[in-house]
Amino acid sequence: MSAVTDPAASAAAADKPLLVDRDARGVVTLTLNRPRAFNALSRALLQALREALAPLRDDTQARVVVLRGAGKAFCAGHDLREMRPQAGSEGIHELFDLCGKFMQDLVALPQPVIACVHGMATAAGCQLVAQADLAVASLDATFATSGVNLGLFCSTPSVPLGRNLPRKRAMEMLLTGDFIDAATAADWGLVNRAVAADRLEAELETLVASILGKPAQAIALGKSQFYRQMEMGLAGAYQLASQTMVCNFHEPDTLEGVQAFLEKRPPAWKTPL
Repeated sequence: MSAVTDPAASAAAADKPLLVDRDARGVVTLTLNRPRAFNALSRALLQALREALAPLRDDTQARVVVLRGAGKAFCAGHDLREMRPQAGSEGIHELFDLCGKFMQDLVALPQPVIACVHGMATAAGCQLVAQADLAVASLDATFATSGVNLGLFCSTPSVPLGRNLPRKRAMEMLLTGDFIDAATAADWGLVNRAVAADRLEAELETLVASILGKPAQAIALGKSQFYRQMEMGLAGAYQLASQTMVCNFHEPDTLEGVQAFLEKRPPAWKTPL
């Protein structure tokens, strides 16, 4: 029996700036849904993203978050129509503050966040790719921090860019505003993998499946510790890492994993997979 499409439901979905989907494995897909605006990050879209992420922080059944864009592009950055002079300094400050809080929400999530990129990812769209924990891109994807071409240096995108790329690579993108292709983005460390467009979904699934095969608690502890230690000095980073490993070691799944290794058998994880 074929499914019947509800025109009203389809129209309602088309009007939503963000589409949220969740599969039986706990993979939550957030699709930026402003294709005619190349998924530019409007206030409404940023707010919808924050609202979608908020309940996931305490959701132990959610395992992975995937970010993608509808239409021909991943994300073209901020919506310039909301950044006109008549918006005023206060309005523009609120927009950048909202975007910054969303980017920090991604880091605070216990679940790994994977950006699945096709088409262009520019300015704050490139920032979103850099801020994600992992990123896969099709070979047709292009990346740029192009604000400087309008006289607006991409200062907020420089935050995750400078934490992901070697400094001179980051500065080249920021100072020139030039586009780089997906193969270059992979070589520079902006994305993990760049593959042919017809292999993008399979490559994403490879990453997702690998993460789902690990205990959720270990993933959450590890992600939190990783970002916290990045902002510390060496001594503090090692202290935090040691404390985290002690906590991790006493988790039931870790004890099971060690015992399974010693007994040369597959582990029987207790946390949801």
